[in-house]
Amino acid sequence: MARTTDSDLAPHELRVLVAVADTGGFSAAAGALALTQSAVSHSVRGSERKIGAVLFERGRTGARPTPAGEAAVAHARRILRLLDVLTAEARGAARSGAAEGPLRITAFRSAALHLLPPALQRLRARHPGIEPRVRIVREVGRGTAGEVADGKADIAIATLGGSAPLPPGLVASGLFEEPYALVHASGHAAPRSLPLVDWAENCGSHTRGWWAAQDWIPRATVEAEDDGAVLSLVSAGHGMAIMPALSLSGAPASVGIADLGPDGPTRQVGYVTTAELAGSTVVRALVRELRATVPQDVSLPGGQAGARRAKL
Repeated sequence: MARTTDSDLAPHELRVLVAVADTGGFSAAAGALALTQSAVSHSVRGSERKIGAVLFERGRTGARPTPAGEAAVAHARRILRLLDVLTAEARGAARSGAAEGPLRITAFRSAALHLLPPALQRLRARHPGIEPRVRIVREVGRGTAGEVADGKADIAIATLGGSAPLPPGLVASGLFEEPYALVHASGHAAPRSLPLVDWAENCGSHTRGWWAAQDWIPRATVEAEDDGAVLSLVSAGHGMAIMPALSLSGAPASVGIADLGPDGPTRQVGYVTTAELAGSTVVRALVRELRATVPQDVSLPGGQAGARRAKL
């Protein structure tokens, strides 16, 4: 039988690392874990000695992970989550294979509003033992996939196909490909002449090539916080926007939607999880429900250029 060595970190040491990172200090971590501050300090020093690297920068305002600490904490979160899954899956197997336990989901705003609700409704009906927990994260920078890489989520609804490579240890699969459309106030005779309303999440590397080739698209004169604000500004006549199908679900009648044609931009929406959790019953259960809801629930209003299932 394999034995632990002096260099192995125990689960309680991993929990301390995560708590220090989450709370920003040794004292706050001690309070969260019901330990003394000296016990937390001793545990962190022991972990640093075993790993051979400084994991936190100590200062008057608290403790901040070093690059080595960020990597260690991300792995610690993922390992602790696997221990939780081990317990839940074993209990489920003892109960005729029932899927149960928490499922941490992260999604960008429009997916959380329009894609997740029907999938979660089906998930709860089929698997009442699963406890979904949803966080909405902006799809900029490391985005939703970064939450999975950092061990903060089990599965992310993400936009795929960008220029940045997937973080190590993660796997991705497409769900559907959605078209973009030109959006403007209903009844406007020349919507392409309007100023552009945009938001930071809108144009990733998957649409930049098409975007750069369009001489009729001006620089944005209004930059909104999210796609809901963009839709509201467009509806009120403050400009036009180029938006993907998910963002246009439930668009009011005051908004006109024009197809950008067969050469218009699209984006691929899919899910990202870790290689270890991809086979877990809770993740597999959600993926099944996501795939079952995509064809009916994601399309451009008015029946235009509906979403296409991703080629897998």
